[in-house]
Amino acid sequence: AGGMAAAAAGSGDFSDLREIKKQLLSVAERSRERGLQHSGKWASELAFALDPLPLSELPPPPALTEEDARDLDAYTLAKSYFDLKEYDRAAYFLRGCKSQKAYFLYMYSRYLSGEKKKDDETVDSLGPLEKGQVKNEALRELRVELSKKHKARELDGFGLYLYGVVLRKLDLVKEAIDVFVEAAHVLPLHWGAWLELCNLITDKEMLKFLSLPDTWMKEFFLAHIYTELQLIEEALQKYQSLIDAGFSKSTYIISQIAVAYHNIRDIDKALSIFNELRKQDPYRIENMDTFSNLLYVRSMKPELSYLAHNLCEIDKYRVETCCVIGNYYSLRSQHEKAALYFQRALKLNPRYLGAWTLMGHEYMEMKNTSAAIQAYRHAIEVNKRDYRAWYGLGQTYEILKMPFYCLYYYRRAHQLRPNDSRMLVALGECYEKLNQLVEAKKCYWRAYAVGDVEKMALVKLAKLHEQLNESEQAAQCYIKYIQDIYSCGELVEHVEVSTAFRYLAQYYFKCKLWDEASACAQKCCAFNDTREEGKALLRQILQLRNQGETSSTDIAAPFFLPASLSANNTPTRRVSPLNLSSVTP
Repeated sequence: AGGMAAAAAGSGDFSDLREIKKQLLSVAERSRERGLQHSGKWASELAFALDPLPLSELPPPPALTEEDARDLDAYTLAKSYFDLKEYDRAAYFLRGCKSQKAYFLYMYSRYLSGEKKKDDETVDSLGPLEKGQVKNEALRELRVELSKKHKARELDGFGLYLYGVVLRKLDLVKEAIDVFVEAAHVLPLHWGAWLELCNLITDKEMLKFLSLPDTWMKEFFLAHIYTELQLIEEALQKYQSLIDAGFSKSTYIISQIAVAYHNIRDIDKALSIFNELRKQDPYRIENMDTFSNLLYVRSMKPELSYLAHNLCEIDKYRVETCCVIGNYYSLRSQHEKAALYFQRALKLNPRYLGAWTLMGHEYMEMKNTSAAIQAYRHAIEVNKRDYRAWYGLGQTYEILKMPFYCLYYYRRAHQLRPNDSRMLVALGECYEKLNQLVEAKKCYWRAYAVGDVEKMALVKLAKLHEQLNESEQAAQCYIKYIQDIYSCGELVEHVEVSTAFRYLAQYYFKCKLWDEASACAQKCCAFNDTREEGKALLRQILQLRNQGETSSTDIAAPFFLPASLSANNTPTRRVSPLNLSSVTP
């Protein structure tokens, strides 16, 4: 039966959805028989999104072999102990079983027993921030036994998966990847193996060199890994094509799309998809931590409060719930309480990435830099791709006034998120502190080019040009900045706007462009911090005009930004400052 299923999953297309539904139902059942709850759940959720099958087409239960029949009693007993989390007891009754299913459950029980003991140790002995020195004692023996079976080619797809997990836990990453790829070839329908690969592949290059089976499951894998690797355009395309293929009802796909939009900071889109998802699956807890991050960024207190209460009612001892409550307290600036909930999340699952990073943020708020550094380091140990942890480390070292360290961490964050302006601005500030002004200029310019979230890059660039006495470029940057601020309709903090007008007023004054100068000076009068200077300048302009100094033409020869920098080489002479009459602060 295994051979048939593998052959059927070998086609890379979605033309026969009934066949796919059969495969999903059968692999869900086989996963559950082996205690692989999450893979079983994934397959069931996906199957649920497809149309129901008539009785005649339902997949038959897996055929039993002689060996299966011999082990049936031991397996049935052990599985009931396994389901009650009595792993040692389950393993005891499975000793000496030869059938694939019973052998897998035997090995898996031993593995989980070791994991459970390790986690209990971690929670009992250590504060959540000490280094987890506790090891799963069972791993080495399991590796020895499984590698013998592997050499003898006696492991089925599930056995290979478990062997891969053991290797990964022993930090043998290369070997683990090979074994997971083999597992995907032998049993392409088992999502667990694909998911493990997602966590081990760190960049696009590694992905290129994997020889993956050509099956429809590969599409789901690629979409997932693209999301992980921040290749969001590609991921969204894949998910769209999966929806078009017939999986439009799948809550898994909907949640993944929401996460993808969250990763590219398309907050409105992500929020609306999450709201849709909650309508369809109101008791869902997975991904709700991501949803709460979005509500947090938008400062949506009532919504976040509702979500926290709601999840608390469903299950308050789930990592995601703790995280949502942590975010809720953080938004209310109760940072000690927030940190407490992130710690609770980590007690429930020390490998839960988001909580380490968020806890680091809370410690930063409480000015406890050493604890913050430890928390961020943990996050990076769990996942090298967590750009927020790298960025957080950069911020901590910035507070500690150690710019060389900063530079290293911001660079890593930037490599992971090349198009995120916040990383670029942070990098630029670092270079500025280290007096590498050329590098700093590049960073600020790039931040502006990729779309500056906080609208600060141009001001910083202008100030650099000011320092270097490059007044023309500085003026250009301020002009662009003002255009930017006014074009987005909402007035961000006025501080920098007034700075820009003040600089431009003085600049035009030096160039003897009286009209432009007085227009900018009038703008200055609208802001408290520049009002006096604006008035003084207007008086000077009046005086000079009365003395008959005409608006200069010779000095203001049109100047250009270096071609690389300026998108439209308009001589400033003609950029009459932004036709300021229409802009009211």
